[in-house]
Amino acid sequence: MKKLVMLPLFILFLFTDCEKINIDSSKCIEDRVRKFSKETSCDNGVAVGLYIFREENVYVFDEGNCGADMGAAVYNESCEYLGYLGGFAGNTKIGGIEFSANAQFVKIVWEK
Repeated sequence: MKKLVMLPLFILFLFTDCEKINIDSSKCIEDRVRKFSKETSCDNGVAVGLYIFREENVYVFDEGNCGADMGAAVYNESCEYLGYLGGFAGNTKIGGIEFSANAQFVKIVWEK
């Protein structure tokens, strides 16, 4: 009888996501963080940061520092893509506004 109980629990464990991501945000941002955490290949500096930019919460998905042209995608709370920072061109603006001078860092919500 004990084996019959353990087998379904073992199967359930195999199909559940082991990494718990709870960032106290919208479901779409939480899903995007979960997907980002699985797709990133870099091991150094990979993180998602929460900032306040233009009076709204924005999330910066930093790809890390494995290469010279790595960058960071920026999304708002509704998962709308706002732009890309860094990269080969070294972009520093989102919507024509200098990000670092106008964004207030709040916290790191996830890091590898």
